[in-house]
Amino acid sequence: MKGRFLGASFAAVCLALPASAFENLSFQVAGSENLTEDLRRASLLVAAVNEDVTDPAELLAAARADYGRLVGALYADGRYGPVINITVNGTEAADISPLTRLGSIQSVNVRVQPGPVYAFSTAEIGPLAPETELPDGFRVGRPGESGVIRDAAQAAVLGWRQVGHAKADIGDQSVVAQHEENRLAAQIGVAPGPLVRFGDLILTGQEAVRPERLRAIAGFPTGDIYSPEDIDDVARRLRRTQVFSAVALTEAETLGPNDTLDVDANLVAFPPRRIGFGAEISTVEGLTLTSYWIHRNLFGGAERLRLDGEVSGLGGGTGGIDYSFGARFERPATFAPENTFFAEALAARFDEEDYVSDTVSLTLGIQRYVNDQIEIEYGLGYRFSSVEDDAGETEYSMLIAPLSATYDSREDPLDAKGGYYLDLTATPFLGVNEQTGSGGRVTYDARTYLSFGEDDRFTLAGRVQGGSILGAELDEVPNEYRFYSGGGGSVRGQGYQSLGVFLDNGVRSGGASYAGFQSELRAGVTERIGVVGFYDYGTVGFDSFPDGDRNHAGAGVGVRYLSPIGPIRLDIATPLGGPDDEDESGGVEVYVGIGQAF
Repeated sequence: MKGRFLGASFAAVCLALPASAFENLSFQVAGSENLTEDLRRASLLVAAVNEDVTDPAELLAAARADYGRLVGALYADGRYGPVINITVNGTEAADISPLTRLGSIQSVNVRVQPGPVYAFSTAEIGPLAPETELPDGFRVGRPGESGVIRDAAQAAVLGWRQVGHAKADIGDQSVVAQHEENRLAAQIGVAPGPLVRFGDLILTGQEAVRPERLRAIAGFPTGDIYSPEDIDDVARRLRRTQVFSAVALTEAETLGPNDTLDVDANLVAFPPRRIGFGAEISTVEGLTLTSYWIHRNLFGGAERLRLDGEVSGLGGGTGGIDYSFGARFERPATFAPENTFFAEALAARFDEEDYVSDTVSLTLGIQRYVNDQIEIEYGLGYRFSSVEDDAGETEYSMLIAPLSATYDSREDPLDAKGGYYLDLTATPFLGVNEQTGSGGRVTYDARTYLSFGEDDRFTLAGRVQGGSILGAELDEVPNEYRFYSGGGGSVRGQGYQSLGVFLDNGVRSGGASYAGFQSELRAGVTERIGVVGFYDYGTVGFDSFPDGDRNHAGAGVGVRYLSPIGPIRLDIATPLGGPDDEDESGGVEVYVGIGQAF
């Protein structure tokens, strides 16, 4: 829009440019600084200056395009009577032919008289589906911002789609600026269209997985009343297989017979195999190396096989070297689209200061995804441990029935700035030999995060964790089932598993219960560098509930480097006291790993 410049008090900004471009850009807006910033963000001329554009043809094109962009930004602020002048070398840009060859540009001036904010004189939209929620600003007397009108139209269409009218759209509409009254009359008609049911799922690019298995995994609700949430669920199930690098669901443009709607699923598969590794080191626990191998589509039905290997305690002072090897097979869509069947096997050797345990286990079960944040897992299994400690050699044989539930609303588990994490696990067990008791093992892990400051520069992170053994005596459960405190996963600064209990026979052991607390204050220093201060506390009890008598703490500082694969963590911690009968490190411990501590 162009017009005559009207005199007023202006917020002015002048940007000096290289001589090869033009002498200056004058950008003047009558009104508040906030409005000036909104218009500058919308301006292609300002963007061109910031990018050091010097070509006269490009600058002229940006100037001519800025009329529409600035008008759109003013409409979004509810201003429908603006006057905009953009001059290039003193001539209105709209009057300069885009084919004109300008030798050089000495000056560009943008002057905006925004005009008053128009209020709604009429704000009508309909018909509306039941329970449709319109924007609060879409009512008589409120500023007639174009964005509010757009949001009201989108809400009306979405309301009908959510009750099965997939082809709902905006019908007749009238938006009239009443300039003499500085008012805006908005009347929007909605065309709901027919009630729609799902038709067929059309698969494209699915060659990696058999079609019948894909349909079982997708759980496409053919014949059900249309719902956009159902389409989201189908896409989520397909992505969750981790077979596909891209999953795109597109609704058919037109309805089929009897008002049915087909949906096209365009799928792109990952390479079927993947390998990875990890490493973590501390001055006491030594070096831990992990690796895995995954096949994403073992038998052509999105079956997943993962092999994991771990070696820990290398160069550490926590006993000998620990080894573990695990395998997990998963088959999605078993009994129901949200269910994944799994078979998991583990063979491990734990060479700790208090004991050496050779363990094997096998578990079969179901992992069920309730929604994007909640999943549960349950199963049946067998576990055998052969343990050698100061009390002698003991064999533990038990049937187990693990049950777990996880809630996770964090946006990035490796570097969370908000949300919650909660994991609860209960494992009833039945001893099948004389040395093994019957009872249950319960654990919990709760984490929360609060970020504040500019760009969430600071983050407070807290973690509470613990567990209990119920119904069985300590010497009736494997040593690796018992609870210790100390080390990187519990109390930094204290030695690994440095806090335990003593049995009646004088043998040192893990306890029947544990409770721990970890807290961190994380601060960003630069885009890549952050610092952390932390305090950890832990207590171990002889009975099923800790009494707090045996406890220790640690504190320290850390540095984080934000790499493409997640924060690289370096923590330095020192102990803050503990029981006199425990062997404490008494000095400083260093921990290095990938990802935040929790």
